[in-house]
Amino acid sequence: MSILVFYLLTGLVAGFLAGLLGIGGGLVMVPVLVALFTMQGFPEPAIMPLALGTSLATIVFTSVSSMSAHHAKGVVDWLTLRRMTPGIVAGALASIVVATHLSPSALKLIFAVYAGLAATQLICNIQPQASRQLPGPGGLAAAGGMVGGISVLAGVGGAVTSIPFLIWCNVPARVAIGTASAIGLPVAVAGSLGYIAYGRTADLPPFSLGFVYLPALAAIVIATVLTAPLGVRASHRLPVPILRRALAVVLYAVTLRALLA
Repeated sequence: MSILVFYLLTGLVAGFLAGLLGIGGGLVMVPVLVALFTMQGFPEPAIMPLALGTSLATIVFTSVSSMSAHHAKGVVDWLTLRRMTPGIVAGALASIVVATHLSPSALKLIFAVYAGLAATQLICNIQPQASRQLPGPGGLAAAGGMVGGISVLAGVGGAVTSIPFLIWCNVPARVAIGTASAIGLPVAVAGSLGYIAYGRTADLPPFSLGFVYLPALAAIVIATVLTAPLGVRASHRLPVPILRRALAVVLYAVTLRALLA
């Protein structure tokens, strides 16, 4: 089977889950891209950064599609997004500098920890008690810095960290999911541009733009843009506890594989 088909299948699944659960497709894409890049014989030191950078680049497009669908439902808090964005960009760019100085093993460990925490949150439906209101611009910028920094190191859109924070601040769950889909855009733009810039001097396979592998990006984007709106529609019509638990099991398997690789 052509490697292109695997990229397309990855995008179909990641896009649907991004719209359905608001978690961002990176949790699915990163481990799959690592496996596919390994199959293609890419240089080992470049595989994990390529997976992270390519994942973030695809999330740029997934976020636009998912965000537009959630906006049509009226569940995106644009003021909160604007206030968090400066911190998101600063945290993302700072994490790029850190990521380029870490070993592939360290990056895999960071992703494994992130995936494991995400799986635990999903399977246990852990949500903080809504006990306060959203902070002011400074507090939201600081929260954005944490979201951007952690997300870029893990190659994901940041919903696993931003959704609990928003719910804790008394934002309704559906609005938290919709806003998290929009938060993924500045995370992904800043992160992917950083991986492109810092990857230009690395030993990379053909058709790479820094740490972004363009053939994978193109195929995954085509698929995710098609399925993200379907996931959004499903999230407004279907109860998702069984899907959350199924995804959690997959993420635990991903965590185990990353720790043992």
